[in-house]
Amino acid sequence: MKNLPYLTESNIRQFIEQALLEDVGPGDYSSLSSIPAQQQGQAQLLVKEDGILAGLVLAEKIFHQFDPTLKVEILKEDGTLVKAGDIGLTVKGAATSILTTERLVLNCMQRMSGIATKTHQLNNLISHTKAKLMDTRKTTPNFRMMEKWAVVLGGGLNHRYALYDMVMLKDNHIDFAGGIEKAIHSTTKYLKENKLKLKIEIETRNLEEVAEVLRVGGIDYIMLDNMDYATMREAVKMVGGRYPLEASGGITESTLKDVAECGVDFISVGALTHQVKSMDISLKAF
Repeated sequence: MKNLPYLTESNIRQFIEQALLEDVGPGDYSSLSSIPAQQQGQAQLLVKEDGILAGLVLAEKIFHQFDPTLKVEILKEDGTLVKAGDIGLTVKGAATSILTTERLVLNCMQRMSGIATKTHQLNNLISHTKAKLMDTRKTTPNFRMMEKWAVVLGGGLNHRYALYDMVMLKDNHIDFAGGIEKAIHSTTKYLKENKLKLKIEIETRNLEEVAEVLRVGGIDYIMLDNMDYATMREAVKMVGGRYPLEASGGITESTLKDVAECGVDFISVGALTHQVKSMDISLKAF
């Protein structure tokens, strides 16, 4: 967590607070009406399919934020490979508290584990290359923090977290600004005037645009957007290591390996967070 600036205790607490407000509201009347307040219980987090488990630390924080008296024992580590039948954690205490927090814990962990598992699988496909797998901003509103956390737990890298922590000049920015040179000059001027120390990445759609970026300079990363393999390989030669290169645009599991073998430094895959199947996990009383 300490290496991920967005994962502050304050941010996590705020997320849990809003999620509980959404799901619990004034009260979990199903549990409050059917279970005696003094009833104690215990439950275990059951993994029902193989994959990378993610969200255990978050689950513990959810339990404790709702009811500090709950006793949570984490039995696996976030980011580790688990098999169907494994137990991720146990929780003991007020039965009503366990029931009320169950769905929020599962919703978070199922999705985070699905993302971490997919990230791990795709990483294995390009482990023989220098390319690093990255996520994008194609995330679920109000759940980005957890989705990007899950990517890291699966062995991937976070791209920029949001619009404020890095400049990315994409095709529409360039077109509205009047071209690559104007976009870069305007950006560097704005950052200087506003005393902002942000990295700049610029998108290129063809070799002519790559050549123009190399001529103008003033950036930190070059994105190669929707280029075929031959064009990407030529762009890698043209840049010659002067700037890190990111491949992006419609990259799938079937094309990922070929893209990585073109020699790029990073590959961003939006599907890591917006086309993922959640892992099957349940919370069972015992």
